[in-house]
Amino acid sequence: MSDKPARVRFAPSPTGYLHVGGARTALFNWLYARKTGGQFILRIEDTDRNRFVPDSLQDILDSLRWLGLDWDEGPEIGGPSGPYFQSERLDEYQRWGDWLVEQGKAYRCYCTPEELEQRREEQRARKEDTGYDRRCRWLTPAERAEREASGLSWVVRLAVPTKGQITFHDEIRGDITFENRLLQDAVLVKSDGWPTYHLANVVDDHDMGITHIMRGDEWLSSVPLHWHLYQAFGWDPPVWAHLPVILNPNGQGKMKKRQIMQPDGTIVPVYVHNYRDMGFLPAAMVNFLCGIGWALDGETEIYDVETAISAFDIPAIQASPGAFPAEKLDWMNGVYIRNLSPEALMIGLVPFLSAELGIDEELLRHDARLQLLLPFVQERIKKLTEAGNLIDYLYFDPVIASPEDLVPRKTTVEQVRTGLAAAADALAQLQSWDEASIEQTLRALADDLDLKAGQLFSPIRVAVTGKAVAPPLFVTLLAVGRETVLQRLLAAMQLLP
Repeated sequence: MSDKPARVRFAPSPTGYLHVGGARTALFNWLYARKTGGQFILRIEDTDRNRFVPDSLQDILDSLRWLGLDWDEGPEIGGPSGPYFQSERLDEYQRWGDWLVEQGKAYRCYCTPEELEQRREEQRARKEDTGYDRRCRWLTPAERAEREASGLSWVVRLAVPTKGQITFHDEIRGDITFENRLLQDAVLVKSDGWPTYHLANVVDDHDMGITHIMRGDEWLSSVPLHWHLYQAFGWDPPVWAHLPVILNPNGQGKMKKRQIMQPDGTIVPVYVHNYRDMGFLPAAMVNFLCGIGWALDGETEIYDVETAISAFDIPAIQASPGAFPAEKLDWMNGVYIRNLSPEALMIGLVPFLSAELGIDEELLRHDARLQLLLPFVQERIKKLTEAGNLIDYLYFDPVIASPEDLVPRKTTVEQVRTGLAAAADALAQLQSWDEASIEQTLRALADDLDLKAGQLFSPIRVAVTGKAVAPPLFVTLLAVGRETVLQRLLAAMQLLP
C-alpha cells in the first residue's frame, strides 16, 4: 500500500464547523500522505449554497492548522491542480456533463419537481420502492427537441446500467458487490447548472490525481455511482477506503453534530475549536484521534505524531465503529501537559489565564510568582483552562464563602483563631522569606500549639487562597508574599465568630 507516494485529499463542505469526525478523516489522510512521501490536498466542496455558513471555512482552516495538519495544495497556498474551491470549477463540471450527454452516458431529464413528487406518491400507494422511473431516459430525439424548444428546465442524469452487478474493493472492508438494478439514475448537474456531489467529486479527484480516497463510511453507498462514472469517462478509479463511524461516548449511535449531554450531566463538545478553547493540546488531540479506528500496536497509548506516521497504513484501520472516549482524552491531555517544558507550558497557559483573569499577557509571562507555582500547577491540571482556579489568589483577594470553611474537622473555632494569630505573628518575625524558613516555622508552631499539621495548615491555606485545594502551602505563601499573607490571615480572623 505504501510503496508509492500517495495523493490524498480532505474535502470538507463549509456548511458547518470542523467536527471531530471530519478531523479524524483529515488526520488519517494526512498520516498516509506523510507516510508515503506523497501529498495531502485540501479541497473545499462549496457547491451547497443553501447551507453555506460564512465563518465555517475559516474555522476549518484554523482547526486543521491547530492540529498541525498542513496541506500541500489547497486554499491560501494554491498548487498545480487548482482551483481548489468547487465554486470556481463550474466550467469544468459543465464541460464533462455535456460530454457525458453527447456520448450517451447521461441524459437530460425535464421532469419537474411536482411531477417527480406525484410519481413518488403513486409508488408509495402501490407499495413500491420510490425513485426516479427513468422516464426521460427513453425519450426519442423528437421528444427531446420538443421539450428543448418549449424552454423546459432540465437536469443531467447518469444513465446507470439496469442489469448486472459491480464489485469493487475497499481497502478496509474487502470486496463489496452492488446490484445495478438497485441504483438510481443520479442527478449530475442541477437545473441551475451547478454540479451535484457525485459529478464534482469524481471530476475533481481525477483532475487532481487523487490515488486514495479515505472518507467516512456514510459515503460507501455512493461508490457504485462513482464507479459507473469512472467507467463512463474511461478513467481508472482510485483506491477506496471507508473509515468506521465514530459513535457517541456511550457507544450508542453515530456521534452527533452538536454537543452531547452525558447521563451525568457533563457536556461532550463535537467541534475541534471547542477542544482548543477548552485548553486541550493539539498533540494530545491528534494522539487521541489516532486511536479511534486505528491502533499503534494494541498496547501503547501515548505516542507522538512521527511515530504514528511511521506505523500508519490503511489495512490496519478497523472496520467496526468505535466510541468517542471523552474521559480518555482528559487523561491523555493531562499526560501531555505534564510532559511540557516550563517554557512551553507558560506559552500555552498565558492566553487562557489572561482571558480568565483579565490580566495582560505580557505581565503574566514575566511574573516570577506564577513561574514559581508553575511546576505544581502542571502536576494538577488536565486542561489549560483549569490553571486559573489554582493561581487566581496571586492577583485577587480570596472570597471565603463561610467562616466554617476556615475550621477543619475536629478543630474548634478558638483553635483556628489562635493558630491564625500565632501564624501571623511568627511569619511576620521571619528574618528570611523563603520556602524552607516558612515550613520550619509553621511546623514548629503546630507542635507548640499542640495541633496536628492539618489543623493549622488548612485554615492558613483557606485564609490565603480561599481554597481547600491549592499548590503546596509553603511555596504558595512564598509566592503570595509576606505582606499579603499577613493581611489575609488577619482578614480571615475577623470572619470567625
